[in-house]
Amino acid sequence: MSSERNSASVPVASSEQQHVSVHHASASPVQRLIRRLEIYSTQIPDYYVTPFCGASAGVASGIVTCPLDVIKTKLQAQGGFMRRRGPLAESSRLYRGMIGTGKMIWREEGIRGLYQGLGPMLLGYLPTWAVYLTVYDRSRVFFERTTENWWLARMYASVTAGACSTVVTNPIWVIKTRLMSQRVRFNSDGYGVPWHYRNSWDAARKMYMTEGIRAFYSGLTPALLGLTHVAIQFPLYEYFKMAFTGYGIGEHPEEGSSHWVGISLATFLSKVCASTATYPHEVLRTRLQTQQRYPPATSPEEITFRGGIDRPGDHGRPPGAASSDGMPNRPRYTGVIRTCQTILREEGWQAFYSGIGTNLIRAVPAAMTTMLTYEYLRKLITHLQHEGERYLGELQLERKESDILVMADPEER
Repeated sequence: MSSERNSASVPVASSEQQHVSVHHASASPVQRLIRRLEIYSTQIPDYYVTPFCGASAGVASGIVTCPLDVIKTKLQAQGGFMRRRGPLAESSRLYRGMIGTGKMIWREEGIRGLYQGLGPMLLGYLPTWAVYLTVYDRSRVFFERTTENWWLARMYASVTAGACSTVVTNPIWVIKTRLMSQRVRFNSDGYGVPWHYRNSWDAARKMYMTEGIRAFYSGLTPALLGLTHVAIQFPLYEYFKMAFTGYGIGEHPEEGSSHWVGISLATFLSKVCASTATYPHEVLRTRLQTQQRYPPATSPEEITFRGGIDRPGDHGRPPGAASSDGMPNRPRYTGVIRTCQTILREEGWQAFYSGIGTNLIRAVPAAMTTMLTYEYLRKLITHLQHEGERYLGELQLERKESDILVMADPEER
């Protein structure tokens, strides 16, 4: 639908209100409500539809999969919080597997522990999917004209959309990761998270005051490396959807079934392929996001000015994260390459796939929830607009016929 349609339909809808009321005086309240939604939907500009559907899809996905995201984050982050004097021993791990981690979180923190970080997750998904799907929808048309290659156009569009949404929302995801990785109970089990945040605002305040603005962009580089994920997922999704249903992303037949099974299968296959191929970057991103940039000073609220308080032993040392014994040291993770080397040396290559089982169990339902919600809302809004335009066209035709009859018979005036 073009924007001309929307601008033309506004005065029509406003001028036909009495006709709508009279024409449906005998209809049920539900039918009248649906009819009004159909009429009002014709006034929605097309460039509002994709962001709305994308944001709604992200919120639905976040609510459904938050507990699994908490479990995955704790599995990814635990290696960065362990005391070590050599290679990380398996027996020293606090969290083991999806079920074991879920049980420990439930035992220590209850249902609230499984929904740590839900606020920033929802706050992050709103702009993430709204920006991503909008930019993807617009840029793929541009790249199709410039590259004249179906696969390249969608890969470039995926990377462009992913870069835009990542840069905009990275601070929110850092806060979410910090909240999900912390523990409520403190004990001497060798697992020491050097912060405690009450909520998202408290986390943002403490991070800024102790670590500065750069803390909100921790892990940005591996997050941008993760654009390879969407560069694989969305072209594959659109390819599989067209193979199974005959329609591209956001497209549906005007009449008949939308082939929801085909959409689900396309989402499943594309997400599994992309997640398996690009998972290590998520571990790198989590480790960098959960590492403090500066040592916090001792205070009741664990807050101090940026850089902490000078101690006699600090002079001559570069600023870095606090170790588990309270002594300042160099940051364990500095940059993507050094982080890879450190993880490989201390924990082995298996650490790059820590939590991948949980990630797949979380990521696949999340992707399916996101895409099914997005596709359903696009189909629903398109259907409402189509029905609203058809009904307004019928009303206009009735008015024209009525005017012709009145002009043909002046005595009826």
